[in-house]
Amino acid sequence: MTSHAQTGVDLTKNQTLVMGALSSADGPLSAYTILDQLRDDGFRAPLQVYRALDKLVEFGLVHRLESLNAFVACRHTECGDRGQTIFLICETCGKAIEVTDKAIARRLKTVATGALFALQTATVELRGTCDACRAA
Repeated sequence: MTSHAQTGVDLTKNQTLVMGALSSADGPLSAYTILDQLRDDGFRAPLQVYRALDKLVEFGLVHRLESLNAFVACRHTECGDRGQTIFLICETCGKAIEVTDKAIARRLKTVATGALFALQTATVELRGTCDACRAA
């Protein structure tokens, strides 16, 4: 097992390989894309990838983008503490930009509390066009 610097948790070999694939990716990856990339490293079944992804999400190292059914490596060290993440997803190139906004995080908590709901995590996905694609 190797320790991940961001969280100090010990990662298994499979978790480390999946984390590496996501960290080096230019955009979100599906579990099947990760499986294809890691076949030479001994991955044979989707379940191997999904188990690793589940743990990486649990550790706060990876985010699942529901609208894309894909995953991205967390780019902010403080994400795991807040539990609220915002992604700007480009419809043209597929890039997912992770941002944090304390005001939006507070507002989400206020909305949840007002509805007598105990908010644990929230992922907001905004779809549009990134600056690079708009300029092209």
